[in-house]
Amino acid sequence: MSEDFLQSPAGTTAGAAVIRVLIVDDQALIRNGFRLLLSSYENIKVVGEASNGFEAHEAARTARPDVLLMDIRMPLCDGIQATRAILADPLCSQMRIIILTTFDLDEYVYNALKAGASGFLLKDIDPDDLLHAIEAVSQGDALIAPSITRRLIRDFVKVGPETAVDAKRLEALTEREREVLAYVAQGLTNTQIADVLVISPATVKTHVARIMTKLDAHDRAQLVIVAYETGLVTVGS
Repeated sequence: MSEDFLQSPAGTTAGAAVIRVLIVDDQALIRNGFRLLLSSYENIKVVGEASNGFEAHEAARTARPDVLLMDIRMPLCDGIQATRAILADPLCSQMRIIILTTFDLDEYVYNALKAGASGFLLKDIDPDDLLHAIEAVSQGDALIAPSITRRLIRDFVKVGPETAVDAKRLEALTEREREVLAYVAQGLTNTQIADVLVISPATVKTHVARIMTKLDAHDRAQLVIVAYETGLVTVGS
């Protein structure tokens, strides 16, 4: 598997739960390609397709997928608007959304992560990496390489007077939770954080879960953004 992931997901195993996937892209050829590819995996079931964000929201409510592969640039309603609307819908709030993009520095990616997307993939991704990515996201992992995360933050997070206001969001965290959040923002896995802090991975997992609850974050990708926007960590730190 490629190294471009924050967490390494478990491999596919016999008897694994089937992951329901909705494909959203305005190009029929791309939708068909993804459908054919994903249909070759026993633990993936494509439950629908949509050609724009409005259709995606309706299909999500009807088909109830676990994971959506969401194109970012579409007519009528783009991937960012759709991501925000779908995750704000009580019927869809637990779904995971992977943004599909052509360029890894697409300026819309950061906004998509803020909207609640669990990460993004390039459309030319290796088939096996696509499978692992879907599995990882369905299990709650983030799916952005630390290097790409830092580059996105550097390019698109605006550090200004609002940072002081944003920092108030951290007041609910304990000192240890802030410490863990800082390491998450640097791209460390739970195991790596545990090694640094000399605690168990299970304890780190508990801290991360509590941090996500306190900060109302959808997943680790959003925790990275919060850490930078509040000034807890800075580019190059």
